[in-house]
Amino acid sequence: MDLSNVWTLNDLVSNAQSIKRIFFYRICGTGMGAAACLLKEAGHEVEGGDSTFAPPMSDYLDTTGIPCHSFDQMDFEYMKSFDLIVVGNVVAKASEEARKLEALGPKLTSFPSALGAFVLRKQNVVGISGTHGKTTTTYLLSQMFDKLGMNPGHFVGGVIEGEKSARLGDGSYFFIESDEYDCAYFEKVSKFRRYSIDHLIITSLEFDHGDIFDTIEDIKDEFRALLPEIAHSIIYDSSYQATVELTDEFPDKKWFSYGNEKLGPEVLAMGPEGTTFSLMIDGRREEFFSNVVGHHNILNLTTGIILAFRDGIGLGRIRESIKGLSMVKRRQEERGVYNGALVIDDFAHHPRAVSLTIDTIKVKYPGKEVIVVMEPNSATARSSIFQEEFAISLEKADYVIMARPMRDTTLKDYNNLDCDSIVAHLKEKEVGGEVISELPELLSSIDRNIDDNKLLLILSNGTCLGLWSSVFVNELK
Repeated sequence: MDLSNVWTLNDLVSNAQSIKRIFFYRICGTGMGAAACLLKEAGHEVEGGDSTFAPPMSDYLDTTGIPCHSFDQMDFEYMKSFDLIVVGNVVAKASEEARKLEALGPKLTSFPSALGAFVLRKQNVVGISGTHGKTTTTYLLSQMFDKLGMNPGHFVGGVIEGEKSARLGDGSYFFIESDEYDCAYFEKVSKFRRYSIDHLIITSLEFDHGDIFDTIEDIKDEFRALLPEIAHSIIYDSSYQATVELTDEFPDKKWFSYGNEKLGPEVLAMGPEGTTFSLMIDGRREEFFSNVVGHHNILNLTTGIILAFRDGIGLGRIRESIKGLSMVKRRQEERGVYNGALVIDDFAHHPRAVSLTIDTIKVKYPGKEVIVVMEPNSATARSSIFQEEFAISLEKADYVIMARPMRDTTLKDYNNLDCDSIVAHLKEKEVGGEVISELPELLSSIDRNIDDNKLLLILSNGTCLGLWSSVFVNELK
């Protein structure tokens, strides 16, 4: 591995004036596509390439005006004409494509370092971190502050209906999804450590990403490296023990908590039209209403209320700002109706997220039996590490179709997830289920199990065995 042509964030800052043309290698990743859009808006000449262009990011890229090349139609040497190549973290350290990129000539960097160097140093950055809810929270807060009369920038790791996934804004606030996954095969630190974060939100902190972290302490180490750099507020959910332990280690920081019984949010009423909840603000219990449904989404929204109030915005204006909010694609997204059943697409792939998402769907669509299609796709989800937790979280469904992972897990010391065992557990709990391995089986199972009284909830952070590029999509109404 030759890393002599890799540029760090500091290298990029020092040489910023000489970098005009930038190529995003593997641009169809959600973070890569959004980063490419931001750098183009910042004035760079941006192009990108990938081996596969799949919705929703491929559809989004079509609207950006960024030239995108398919690798099977592009000469690899074409990238020599660029000043910088931004390499997606799907490129493996030991891969042939990594060696080819290293030998090309142009400097290489990661998209977090490129964002940090060319965009975020000049912004008032609010980093939204945590195991769950980063994408949703980032977009909710951007909408809130837009309704408050500001022009915030944002970087959302997902596709937004009718809006850019990334925009610069006016510098007043920049909300960025700040995850703990590493930057690139040559930059093995968490992305959020490159984002010049001023205010930090920690929505949750549990073990995840078992392909790069061995324990929760490894994840906390990344936060330990970040926290000394945070100059302003740190807003956190105090129901997560791992986060509370970090507050004890950094007592001089400006910590603001929520999520416990005393502070709230306490849900007072929840239905299809929205949620009424209360929250302790400066020693007083204040009441709010939002169209957002689901306790986990109210927790996400609470971070924005705290941030706005701590920055001097009045409660009356805050109350208005949390009405009429939208969700990111693949977060409880209504995709259409199939054979009489409403189809909901959601990104949930961690047991807690699966459980909370099913809860939310049952509140938002009362009276419907929930048929869950679950595809364990990430390296952690494909492993046995959450075997018991997945089984318990899926008990809330009325029927479960488990899509057997197409790849073995890459987690060391763990077996593959046993989908058959999960379905056996569910049947013991009187929840019907089955395991399928191929797209035709999945389509057949869906046809057998849905009707006008059912709701089809598809949980996957991937393509769900190719379902989202199959004839199924064409038949949605």
